[in-house]
Amino acid sequence: MSDFEHPASSLASDRPKVIVLSLASDFGCQVQLSNFPYLLESLSTIDLAYWQLVISADMPTDYDLAIIEGAVTTTKHLKLLKEVRKTAHTVIALGTCAAMGGIPALAGHGPSPEERLEDCARTVYGDYAARIAQNRIVPRPLTDVISVDYSIVGCPIDPEEFSSVLQYALLGVKERPEREPLCAQCKIIEAPCFYTVQKLAADDACQEENNKLSGLYRGSTDIPCLGLVTRTGCGALCISRGRPCTGCRGIAQDANLESARNFIREQGRSVEEFDRALAIYCSHSMNSAVLNDHSQVSG
Repeated sequence: MSDFEHPASSLASDRPKVIVLSLASDFGCQVQLSNFPYLLESLSTIDLAYWQLVISADMPTDYDLAIIEGAVTTTKHLKLLKEVRKTAHTVIALGTCAAMGGIPALAGHGPSPEERLEDCARTVYGDYAARIAQNRIVPRPLTDVISVDYSIVGCPIDPEEFSSVLQYALLGVKERPEREPLCAQCKIIEAPCFYTVQKLAADDACQEENNKLSGLYRGSTDIPCLGLVTRTGCGALCISRGRPCTGCRGIAQDANLESARNFIREQGRSVEEFDRALAIYCSHSMNSAVLNDHSQVSG
């Protein structure tokens, strides 16, 4: 098998039947798809039989490709996913919530996920938790329930990346996710490091250099930048706009978390603060034993 060959053959139909579903999410990734300038061109290659955000028809019982947004948070989601996996030739996890658990997984973050979930339910719904938040389970990514053929990370996703992955799926090309952390991309685009800017701000001798950077990075250096460990592939979009990386693409497979934490200490920053920021999108991974090996489950 070549590096670019998917274990399963490409979709046989000239226009495969596609469905788009949403579990626990804010529909942000689906909105991104609707804003994609080449959406109609991409849709010409498929039969879009169901899109939960824009189509009112019932979901069909037969389809070739399932695109799923959102984290798994209920027993109903478990049942639906197993039915989808039996039917679909190919499954794509759309966005960080689906691929990694994302922000919904915060409800299960900590040493006792079930207790944390119940605390969150009581905080949000009070005495009505049992009636409103029925069939709840500790939030998790799709890969904890079914096998996933392709994952598109990001909060929200990049529509261009979606278009590429969709074509990979239609052609049966093997997914090749980025492995290295974002810091490498920052060096390529010559973006100043947030931690360097912070040091300059504290050094009177570097005031002239600091003044050059203060307009772009003003108010942002107090927030820990997670590019040290976050998977690249976004083109350092936030960094190039003067905002620190929030880690929405997940922990890179080649990331060295212990080294990153040591660096944070050397910068006089709080490791606990760094880990709290990392948990916003990566709490499920941080609860995983895989994290101890400096890698991430990405589907």
